[in-house]
Amino acid sequence: MINLISDTVTKPCSKMIEAMSRAKVGDDVFSADPTVNLLQERIAEMFGMEAGLFCPSGTMTNQIAIKVHTQALDEMICDHYSHVYQYETAGYGFNSGIGVNLIAGENGKITRRQIEAAIKPVHDWLPISKLVVIENSCNKGGGSYYTLDEIQPISALCKEKGLGLHLDGARLFNVLVETQEDCKEVGKAFDSISICLSKGLGAPIGSVLIGNKQFISRARRFRKVLGGGMRQAGYLAAAGLYALENNVERLKTDNDRAKELGQLLKEQNYVESIRPVKTNIVIFDLKEGLNAQRFLKKLENSEILASPFGPETIRFVTHKDFDLQMFERTKKVLSELEI
Repeated sequence: MINLISDTVTKPCSKMIEAMSRAKVGDDVFSADPTVNLLQERIAEMFGMEAGLFCPSGTMTNQIAIKVHTQALDEMICDHYSHVYQYETAGYGFNSGIGVNLIAGENGKITRRQIEAAIKPVHDWLPISKLVVIENSCNKGGGSYYTLDEIQPISALCKEKGLGLHLDGARLFNVLVETQEDCKEVGKAFDSISICLSKGLGAPIGSVLIGNKQFISRARRFRKVLGGGMRQAGYLAAAGLYALENNVERLKTDNDRAKELGQLLKEQNYVESIRPVKTNIVIFDLKEGLNAQRFLKKLENSEILASPFGPETIRFVTHKDFDLQMFERTKKVLSELEI
């Protein structure tokens, strides 16, 4: 079965499992796991940050970041497609007691001008604008991404207005293999970054939150209260280290295959429109009257799995376990599909 539901379906390869089995471990709640410490230090150093925090999931790293940056009755500003708004169970309200100020950007991307217009004046009856969150790449935006030239004006505005700037970098390396931008230059623009290891990078679990030492010190306390304090987590961190060393550059293959699928879909009579394909996500709308569930059933009959992204919308996500043979098979099925 060809699985294009998400890049989260990837499984560790034998070499990653071997690296996990050889990991040196300790009790990470006491900061005594050497492999966790190494992973945290390596990712922080990569982006020019002072410290890192290994967590079970990207949702946890995002929610911890929001909690550290804000207090009750504040608000965060983000695009209406943002993962922190769409897919984290309104955690910003539950965990942090804050509001959300949504902007309708372009395919999940917002601009300095839009953010500046969204910042609220200080009145007793309004929440205080405290945090801006952007996502790179933007999942619901079809894998769209910000370049440094687009990020830097936002960063400058946040510094000028005293707002925190957090990057949900769930698929950040898919972006960086496209832009070839320097990680440290990216890091300079943000107060905190969340980096997921369990999508295209292929680790079985884990995300790392990075920031300055004071930020991460507070983040550790919130990780503990959320139940994220882990013990011999080095076995998992070793998978993350292996992924960073071996699975980053190959993300370009996933991006290129997604672009080729997107081009093929444009030529099919059952496709109404498709979001620009920038990284490893393909989102397309079916012709009016065609049902996403029926379409997905047709694909499943051809041994291809994908995600519904609306009543007439489909998402494909390419990844390391979607090999060349599967890619060629998928192109053939899509070309011959009768709806």
